[in-house]
Amino acid sequence: MVRRSNGAPCRALTAAPPRPTTPGMSEDARQYAPSVARNRDAIWSVLQSELPAKALVLEVASGSGEHAVHFAQKTGPDVVFQPSDADERSRASIDAWGTSTGLANMRPALALDVTEETWPIAQADVVLCFNMIHISPWEATIGLVRGAARVLPPGRLLFLYGPYKRYGEHTAPSNEAFDRDFLKARNPAWGVRDLEAVAALAEEAGFGAPRIVEMPANNLSVLFRRLT
Repeated sequence: MVRRSNGAPCRALTAAPPRPTTPGMSEDARQYAPSVARNRDAIWSVLQSELPAKALVLEVASGSGEHAVHFAQKTGPDVVFQPSDADERSRASIDAWGTSTGLANMRPALALDVTEETWPIAQADVVLCFNMIHISPWEATIGLVRGAARVLPPGRLLFLYGPYKRYGEHTAPSNEAFDRDFLKARNPAWGVRDLEAVAALAEEAGFGAPRIVEMPANNLSVLFRRLT
């Protein structure tokens, strides 16, 4: 993942292989994030039991769109996925994935910058955000949590996924090396965040204490419920 000039996260993506086109048909805009294939089933194992029977699920910083497609394929028509991204090329990939799969419960991507005071969606039942917090400035985390608090009714879920520090310490040497050699070496404003700092921010915004699920590759699923 790399950083755009506006500070919003942009995942390292691979374009789809070119497909034959006919006049009037654009080239395939789908992109592939290798990490999605590695983590989507593990994330789904946590998410599936948290989804209401009928819900609008907003994914923030959807990147390639592969998570939204994968989860939309596993749910019924009453669980609708609304992907979003600040990056135009990512939105094109998301929409190309949606078109190629023909999913009725996946909406076209929204242009959403978490740092904006007003989001282009008024309400959601679940907000998802995967692998954004560590590859963005802290201001993006503030915007994410506060924005989720605005759109989620009481009792609804903010679901975060990625690497975190616990009590100021990395949870694995590989995470420490990733933080030092990949994140901060590329942008000093990036970094694996302290989970306690994120939880404090969420509490301030009206969320309860998180449910924390340990995931493969030293990642965490962090689930917050809106209280007020």
